[in-house]
Amino acid sequence: MIDPTYSSNRPDETKMTDWYRTPAAQLDQTARAAAAERQAQLTKPAGALGRLEDVALQLAAMQGRARPSLDRVQICVFAADHGVANNGVSAFPQAVTAQMVANMVAGGAAISVLARQLGAGLELVDLGTVAPVPKHAAVHSAVIAPGSANLAREPAMTEPQLRRALGEGCDAAGRALAAGAELFIGGEMGIGNTTAAAALACALLELPAAALVGPGTGLDAAGVARKQGVVAQALALHGPYLADPLAALMRLGGFEIAALAGAYCACAQRRLPIVVDGFISSVAALAAIRLCAGAGDWMLLAHASAEPGHRVVVDALDQRPLLDLGMRLGEGSGAAVVIPLLRLACALHAEMATFAEAGVADG
Repeated sequence: MIDPTYSSNRPDETKMTDWYRTPAAQLDQTARAAAAERQAQLTKPAGALGRLEDVALQLAAMQGRARPSLDRVQICVFAADHGVANNGVSAFPQAVTAQMVANMVAGGAAISVLARQLGAGLELVDLGTVAPVPKHAAVHSAVIAPGSANLAREPAMTEPQLRRALGEGCDAAGRALAAGAELFIGGEMGIGNTTAAAALACALLELPAAALVGPGTGLDAAGVARKQGVVAQALALHGPYLADPLAALMRLGGFEIAALAGAYCACAQRRLPIVVDGFISSVAALAAIRLCAGAGDWMLLAHASAEPGHRVVVDALDQRPLLDLGMRLGEGSGAAVVIPLLRLACALHAEMATFAEAGVADG
């Protein structure tokens, strides 16, 4: 069980417990009711602001206050490489993972720009890449190995590696809470990770490779066919073990996908609202929900990714994306883009006058 008083020097051995099995915290229905009561008195027809009203109520229940706010947002990007990239499943070489982390550190990546514009905290967690990641104050070094193993030939992770990755996600959530975050965004960077995510989603949803494998970073039709074959091979190899979501995550996931799942579990257990990004983050969210009962209550789904398999995962999450902009970048970028919308929902809810305050007849 997660210690509710987070300490950054939490002993490593606690990461070997099944803390992620602890159910999520309950939403604050009293706060939601108070928010709904206020909303009913605002100077507008009932329901006139559509989903902005729903979001305000959801955030009220998550934050435990009738007037939620999102002044302090924390973005955490988990980076790791994948052995399956050696099977030609990506249009880019694995060296790009570390290069993109360097770009994030330098402020040139999309998520860096978005974090600056939002005034959000940005942490980069290095879980293990083929090429070295630069040392920087914004980079939290948590290297497990120089990337996961090739899931088409063997389990992507050992059990200790999986538990370490889950634990690193938990720790990232703890650091966000310690910094006063009111909302958590998890991002990812890892060449080959749409393959791992597709394979994991196939296992969790009991679907064939063709249902979830897409172009990822821009594969052509031949590349997509090759990628489908790799995922099908992995599903056949690990098939006897995939009924257990933890085993599926260990055999088919990656360090950054497992860390995202761990972060989502920890956020849900400790009452920190989550905005979930696109395809890979959504698959990690699906894994978290399978591990941590009630975790989905703490998630808002940012956008509908252009990656074809995302629609299938969205249906499984029973979530409705807030935006549909054709994005497929990852990094947590789609989740960051939705923050202004969420902030406006909170501002409207908190600052609109009531009928009584405005002297307007409410009918």
